[in-house]
Amino acid sequence: MNDIRTLAEQRKRPHEQLEVYRIAHELGVRVHMMTLRLPKHELYEEGSQLRRAIKSVSAQVVEGHALRQYKAEYEHYLARAYASCEEVIEHLQYVATTGSATTVQSECMALVGEYDTLCRKLFNYLQSVHRQHDPRRSRAEV
Repeated sequence: MNDIRTLAEQRKRPHEQLEVYRIAHELGVRVHMMTLRLPKHELYEEGSQLRRAIKSVSAQVVEGHALRQYKAEYEHYLARAYASCEEVIEHLQYVATTGSATTVQSECMALVGEYDTLCRKLFNYLQSVHRQHDPRRSRAEV
């Protein structure tokens, strides 16, 4: 019987070719796991908000890429992914600086750096789509 990873490898989705998606998804999984180690009072408050924000980053990239034949829509979803990425940084900084989750404080600060890099990549990708995207080429790929 195939495990989930094997099935996922057999069925590559078009967005999985995007570096920004792969980074967002991998970081999202890591942050999700980290939030489950938060103290109870943060698990359901800041942790819940953080989990929604991290999942939004990769989900917005996926949705935008699915609509890439419409340049304006593609840019819209990439801009939302970028905004969600900035939101993740804000939540990670709250967890790290409030002192309410000292067990993950250093991990949060390291993740802030990784999300900062992702934000730059998303911004640059959005700018590239804005300058160079040809919706006609996207239709031919589908």
